Amino acid sequence: MRPRVILKLATSLDGRIATATGESQWITGPEARLQGHRLRATHDAILVGVETVLADDPELTVRLPDYAGTHPLRVVLDSRLRTPATAKVASGNTLIFTTAQPHPIGQAEVVAVAPNDGRPAISAVLDALAARNIGSILIEGGGRVAASFIQAGAVDAIEWFRAPMLLGGEGRPCIASLALAKLAHAPKFRRLGVEPVGDDLWERYARA
Repeated sequence: MRPRVILKLATSLDGRIATATGESQWITGPEARLQGHRLRATHDAILVGVETVLADDPELTVRLPDYAGTHPLRVVLDSRLRTPATAKVASGNTLIFTTAQPHPIGQAEVVAVAPNDGRPAISAVLDALAARNIGSILIEGGGRVAASFIQAGAVDAIEWFRAPMLLGGEGRPCIASLALAKLAHAPKFRRLGVEPVGDDLWERYARA
């Protein structure tokens, strides 16, 4: 059985994750970010693409007051192995999936998987994580990674934190192109709940 996949989004009202120049910290407020860490604590793995690593150098750990649990496995999709050895995610408890010839990056484990359009195939990534007894994955970025999992039909739920600001069409979208020709082809989700979190709105969806 493949892992359950949850897509976490933190965006502006118009679905942007960064300005045109890439500035993204912080779009959502402290209450939403705290809830994001609570979500991290409930999953076996946190997954991002290498562009997120290069742009933000995230730790991808659970940072909650008095948290004493284990930290999720950190997973990076990195086709060409551009993750720096000095990146925070390269310090251990990290699995990097690539389509290139594997080589050591810090203390991270690097694994080659089958490609799809030059990127790690989503099915191969999920199979490899299932083999490691990973039951749930929280995707945290970026737009191309989100689109890849959606196109593969692998997103089971969405946790969407939406801030009361507008970044415009030049801002970076939370989901990259899906190349949809018809509305009938659009992936559909049903809303499970909506509630305020500080100044932001937290929306939860499940795949229809």
